[in-house]
Amino acid sequence: MADLLADENLPFPTVVALRNLGHDIQTLADLGLAGLGVPDEEVLQTATTLGRCVVTFNRVDFIRLHQRDNAHAGVVVCTFGVDYIDLATRIHAVLEGVNLIGQLLRVQRKPT
Repeated sequence: MADLLADENLPFPTVVALRNLGHDIQTLADLGLAGLGVPDEEVLQTATTLGRCVVTFNRVDFIRLHQRDNAHAGVVVCTFGVDYIDLATRIHAVLEGVNLIGQLLRVQRKPT
């Protein structure tokens, strides 16, 4: 299972579901960084320092950060959907057996 850091925009039910699937996922709140407006660069650096892959809905900024420098512990960018449990299942499936170091993974919402 993966060591993850949930960006502030990742819904807590998805965090809980990922924990139930066996992932070690921390939130910015767990680190005392919630509500502080921490810049994306700092979120990615914090995750990298902790050896955690960032999971976020902020696709544009984190894709840009990855393209600029892929020396990180991984980034999973997700499209928004209201089925937070399904999102966790999709994230889990994408993470299965992948070495996350320096990787950018994309998780799309379930087609309607």
